[in-house]
Amino acid sequence: MKEIKVGLIGFGTVGSGLAEVLLAQQQRLEKRSGMSVRLAAVADINITELPSQFVGVKLFSDAAELIHDSDIDIIVELIGGIQPAKTFVMEAIAAGKHVVTANKALLSQEGRDIFSAAAKHGVEVGFEASVGGGIPVIKSLKEGLVANKILSIMGIMNGTANYILTRMTDEGVAFDVVLKDAQEQGFAEADPTYDIEGIDTAHKLAILMTMAYGMNITHNDIATEGISRIEPMDIEFAREFGCRIKLLAISRNHNEHVEARVHPTMVPETHLLAKIDGAFNAIHFTGDMVGNVLLYGLGAGKMPTGSAVAADIMDIARDIRSGSIGRVPSLSYLPENICDRRITPMEELFCPYYFRISAKDEPGVLSTIAGILSKNTISIESVIQKGRQTSGPVSIVMRTHTAGESAVRAALQEIDGLEVVAEPTVKIRILADE
Repeated sequence: MKEIKVGLIGFGTVGSGLAEVLLAQQQRLEKRSGMSVRLAAVADINITELPSQFVGVKLFSDAAELIHDSDIDIIVELIGGIQPAKTFVMEAIAAGKHVVTANKALLSQEGRDIFSAAAKHGVEVGFEASVGGGIPVIKSLKEGLVANKILSIMGIMNGTANYILTRMTDEGVAFDVVLKDAQEQGFAEADPTYDIEGIDTAHKLAILMTMAYGMNITHNDIATEGISRIEPMDIEFAREFGCRIKLLAISRNHNEHVEARVHPTMVPETHLLAKIDGAFNAIHFTGDMVGNVLLYGLGAGKMPTGSAVAADIMDIARDIRSGSIGRVPSLSYLPENICDRRITPMEELFCPYYFRISAKDEPGVLSTIAGILSKNTISIESVIQKGRQTSGPVSIVMRTHTAGESAVRAALQEIDGLEVVAEPTVKIRILADE
């Protein structure tokens, strides 16, 4: 029986999860592949020995030693971040090793260099775990939907943000309180910036857009807003409008240009994505042939992510056995067919909006605000004004008909400049019917 030896860089949460998956599922993997796929070596600077069940697995403190070990067929990078992860991946590729990674930040920022090097050296790069954790999103887009023109991508791609918003919705708890609790329970990092400000979601959307549209894009090209300004009252007003607030990644394919944005969104309660709660993820594709497809599951975690990494290892092992390296392009499109495409400027976006304006409770304030909106061709669908609870400002909440982003920005700049307005207006886009 052919043996495929795996070298793992990083024995943290996901790395140890992968090791457990390969060990626990060894016989099943052999029955499905006709090969023995085993963990042969680990490199990690933070441990001095491996758990007892991994007897016979070599341990290195220097990743370069593992990369250049002639026995290793596949290198798995699970340390995260840009450096030294990129250096390790590029060294592995140059050494003729196949690579598997879960590193969405690395791929969304440095993917062009990595995939070009892999094509040059004739090796595979697997990255299923980089988007959606244990959900087979990458394989679905790369293979299952290959006959489709992808018309749109929408998704909840960060479990931490979704967990926070779900608890705010279900329990009426403030953002800061939920975040602190999520950190204590291990759902959120000590520094949660990437999760709550939408950056992690933008990394993932960049990877999916590259594959869906055959385009060059990094997360820096994606308009990104986070959820830190969402308050319980916004959740309640959304409920009154028949919506739930979600942090969405959204891309629509307009042929000559494509949308690329991440921001809090009011999603109608009837939409499938409104029903995705807790730490779960869901990615919704629309293809011209298949129609709507929703992939749902745990988007992070030790064992789900380990499962996805193991799937990549098995794909590469099968390709090694059959001598078919490069059979499926890593990014779905052949490298020569990946090109630049125009990204829709946010100023060209049209959708309905939610505004929460904090203003003094004085005569004429509402009419002044309505006049500014009308001057900017923004039509109001409904208005809610809560009665004064204290001596402070009151909240004026408006839902608009479809309006242009550029007009909305101009109007809110003028409204926020009024002496009667106490703080910047909260603006949330509403997911419009297709």
